[in-house]
Amino acid sequence: MLSQPDKRFVPADMRGKVWLLNVWASWCVSCRDEHPVLVELSKKGVLPILGLNYKDKGDEAQRWLKQFGDPYQLSVVDADGRIGIDYGVYGVPETYLIDTQGVIRYKQIGPLTQAILEKKVLPLAMALRK
Repeated sequence: MLSQPDKRFVPADMRGKVWLLNVWASWCVSCRDEHPVLVELSKKGVLPILGLNYKDKGDEAQRWLKQFGDPYQLSVVDADGRIGIDYGVYGVPETYLIDTQGVIRYKQIGPLTQAILEKKVLPLAMALRK
């Protein structure tokens, strides 16, 4: 993990929860555009947000989060892109809504906007919790 390199995360750790996986990188211009949306969502505590830091340098990623805010409960490091392959990542940013069983229920390719969050992601997340 980005902040704790000796710790490991597996998606099963989130079993029973509806959560977001956001694929991001410090070098990604579009990630900067969507980041305020994620920070605001994080402050509301509506959904757990986990980050997948994609093909990035750890020190630059940590500096970026310090500068722009850290909306993630944790960020998994994917330095070589292998985890991204498992999720079908095309590029950054991408955001996945994952249900209580670990199934991807929604995939946003490109920046997550407030409108997409309100019209698609949050209503689906609420329905999946029931």
